[in-house]
Amino acid sequence: MDFTFILTAAGTIAILAAAATVATLLIAKNLSSLKKWTTRDNQSTKESGKQNKQKTTRLFSRWQPKWNRKTHKELDEKEQRSDEEDGEERGTDQGLGEKEQDTHVKVNEKQQGSQISSRNPSSNSPEEDAVPVPKASPPASGPSRCGMSVVGIDLGFLNCYIAVARSGGIETIANEYSDRCTPACISLGSRTRAIGNAAKSQIVTNVRNTIHGFKKLHGRSFDDPIVQTERIRLPYELQKMPNGSAGVKVRYLEEERPFAIEQVTGMLLAKLKETSENALKKPVADCVISIPSFFTDAERRSVMAAAQVAGLNCLRLMNETTAVALAYGIYKQDLPPLDEKPRNVVFIDMGHSAYQVSVCAFNKGKLKVLATTFDPYLGGRNFDEALVDYFCDEFKTKYKINVKENSRALLRLYQECEKLKKLMSANASDLPLNIECFMNDLDVSSKMNRAQFEQLCASLLARVEPPLKAVMEQANLQREDISSIEIVGGATRIPAVKEQITKFFLKDISTTLNADEAVARGCALQCAILSPAFKVREFSITDLVPYSITLRWKTSFEDGTGECEVFCKNHPAPFSKVITFHKKEPFELEAFYTNLNEVPYPDGRIGSFTIQNVFPQSDGDSSKVKVKVRVNIHGIFSVASASVIEKQNLEGDHSDAPMETETSFKNENKDNMDKMQVDQEEGGQQKCHAEHTPEEEIDHTGAKTKSAVSDKQDRLNQTLKKGKVKSIDLPIQSSLCRQLGQDLLNSYIENEGKMIMQDKLEKERNDAKNAVEEYVYDFRDRLGTVYEKFITPEDMNKLSVILEDTENWLYEDGEDQPKQVYVDKLQELKKYGQPIQMKYMEHEERPKALNDLGKKIQLVMKVIEAYRNKDERYDHLDPAEMEKVEKCISDAMSWLNSKMNAQNKLSLTQDPVVKVSEIVAKSKELDNFCNPIIYKPKPKVEVPEDKAKANSEHNGPMDGQSGNETKSDSTKDSSQHTKSSGEMEVD
Repeated sequence: MDFTFILTAAGTIAILAAAATVATLLIAKNLSSLKKWTTRDNQSTKESGKQNKQKTTRLFSRWQPKWNRKTHKELDEKEQRSDEEDGEERGTDQGLGEKEQDTHVKVNEKQQGSQISSRNPSSNSPEEDAVPVPKASPPASGPSRCGMSVVGIDLGFLNCYIAVARSGGIETIANEYSDRCTPACISLGSRTRAIGNAAKSQIVTNVRNTIHGFKKLHGRSFDDPIVQTERIRLPYELQKMPNGSAGVKVRYLEEERPFAIEQVTGMLLAKLKETSENALKKPVADCVISIPSFFTDAERRSVMAAAQVAGLNCLRLMNETTAVALAYGIYKQDLPPLDEKPRNVVFIDMGHSAYQVSVCAFNKGKLKVLATTFDPYLGGRNFDEALVDYFCDEFKTKYKINVKENSRALLRLYQECEKLKKLMSANASDLPLNIECFMNDLDVSSKMNRAQFEQLCASLLARVEPPLKAVMEQANLQREDISSIEIVGGATRIPAVKEQITKFFLKDISTTLNADEAVARGCALQCAILSPAFKVREFSITDLVPYSITLRWKTSFEDGTGECEVFCKNHPAPFSKVITFHKKEPFELEAFYTNLNEVPYPDGRIGSFTIQNVFPQSDGDSSKVKVKVRVNIHGIFSVASASVIEKQNLEGDHSDAPMETETSFKNENKDNMDKMQVDQEEGGQQKCHAEHTPEEEIDHTGAKTKSAVSDKQDRLNQTLKKGKVKSIDLPIQSSLCRQLGQDLLNSYIENEGKMIMQDKLEKERNDAKNAVEEYVYDFRDRLGTVYEKFITPEDMNKLSVILEDTENWLYEDGEDQPKQVYVDKLQELKKYGQPIQMKYMEHEERPKALNDLGKKIQLVMKVIEAYRNKDERYDHLDPAEMEKVEKCISDAMSWLNSKMNAQNKLSLTQDPVVKVSEIVAKSKELDNFCNPIIYKPKPKVEVPEDKAKANSEHNGPMDGQSGNETKSDSTKDSSQHTKSSGEMEVD
């Protein structure tokens, strides 16, 4: 009876399966035809895509670097050296030694040759020639660097932006709040830190421990006038650090703790690094960070230290206006060629705290910054402060309240004034200002219009023009020479600021660049240029030195000191120069800014550099010491190297040797030498030349020699007769102004790691707590719906009480518990909930599992029936094995029947007799045993050899023989027959 029941059920299932099979075949047929059409469409799309791709100029593309490429660190150093060498080559007319110049030119020629050879030789179009060609992929054994990230960070005073380079171009990424703008705020609490958007929401609620507006504190001492001015504005407390620099004092982890500015910025950069890693789905290390062009060496080194604290490898500190210029120029296809007059563009950046202007000259593949000026104390926040002061006075008169005594109310007023300022940029009518519960439970209100605002800020607007005038004078340009004026920065949206700029240049301003994101995009482009992971269109970037730099040293003269201006204002950078000294003992060089009144920094000192291991020559003369000074890719000055020229005389007098060796170096390229002297003279204000000619060489004896060309040639000949020289590197001990010690920097890095770990542990604790709360609410909701059938009323009441008690515990004693307590509480709840959940899941999934098993049983039974009916498809199967299959199917049907009958007798609240996993296992067991037997392939019938030969002669080509072979055989027979008939004709 049971067997008949199973067969009937199986028959029904078989009918359904047959119908499903027919439907599947019809769908497959339709899909096959659809696939043909899709293939044709894809082919046509690819062809059109190839045509479009040939016409489109790609800025840069991803490429697989060569497998013999050096390590990333070596690559960075090589790139840096290359940039410096380019700077040296560009500046040979201003004082570089000819021997170095010649070397750099050779290196540059090799690089240009490699770049030219990497282009597509078949490309004739100049536009196509600029398209970067992806490098060939290396073998699998070679190291791959395609996982490298390319990130540009705009480290702003108020907000930060992150741009990344991908194969499709530059993209500004969003944070976890889907916001591309991340506030420069850090809020510290009793257990964790909040950075970015989360911290900005706590500016008013956690006033004393939320840090913002700290960018101007970089590299400055606590007693710096700028720091003391900022101290009045900031609601949190500043503190003097042990090394004298400015720091912040906040309450973190239930204790008062001081943090250096490098640590604070490091926290922000670590957050930006995390955001970029989440967007790119890979680790981020290399980056380019933007800084104001007026930052001094001390401030730049401070930002570099902050990047190290965050675990970032800063490939370049890039001036903000230079980054904007790069983002503007690299996409331009209509720039003039190198041999034509460049296109001059003015870039104006007025952000929240500073105002910067630069003039750049563009040629095809080349950007050169001509001049830059700035007002470090003019920005959007100054306009906010004007509004705040106005409303503070009004509220004091109108409501009898002193807003400036309440830091929380003052912050709210700043926020509302910033919103009002933005609204007035778009509306000229009266706009209201309403703040509820402002102070002492008072609601305040007022109004302002654009005309009043401009009158209120008249003194600020008057400061817009002087930097514009100064930058034009420094660049030696007229208004007619400027082709475009590009503005970026939030404060440039103020109509009165735009009006001042337009009034000065007498032409319309351009807003083609994204005012907020242009700096970050330029930094990402620079990072792509420096990174080996991308090949970018060739584009040369020449920045400048914002302040003139002078070296001072002690001499044996009466005044006791000597000076040399090594870099003048707006000198190209990166750049290296070589200075020659005659010394008998170690000496110290002091670097400082020449004109302190131009530098927005109270201390003009850059640092001191001691050249060690200097001794007299063997004959008692002074040693000739060559010192190489450099402004590197970050805009930071340093004494890069020093070497002593040791004489090895063979004959003749020793006294002339120092000057002769100098002359021998310089006469290698006399034409360039003469040109260099002219350029130096045009400089006008230099006290001595960087690479001194003999008559101008700094000598502790004060002796000077002749400068005639014939005298140089004579001494060159004498030097060639007398001997040779050897260069020996000398150690340099540096003492830089406001430089962080390595031990202190390491402690900052260690503390940042501890804070990151603390944040991670606190996040895990909160996640565990939230998991308990989520389970309580979710399970309670399901108890009244889908789980209701699977639990008895008594158990439901008991479980509801447990859930309610857990909820109360979470908001009382369980509010602040260790992570493990929440984990244990969740496991305890699951002991009650999982059996109910399991019954529900088994009930939902069991029918499908039984249906699948029934289909498989019916399918095997059909094969058995066909085998019994002597079907030729199965006549090759072994009878003994088929008996085993029949027995297996019989056992499976018996097992299925017994389990179904037992399960039908149980209620839904009871545990199931058979689980879905058991049914699935039974189904797999059936497949594994039966399928190899019933689907055993039929043996192939071998064709006799004679029959195969006959078929090949009379029925055309056999399998595996092509028609071409048959055709060639027939052609051969025909030719033989023709030849035979020809012989008969001759006879």
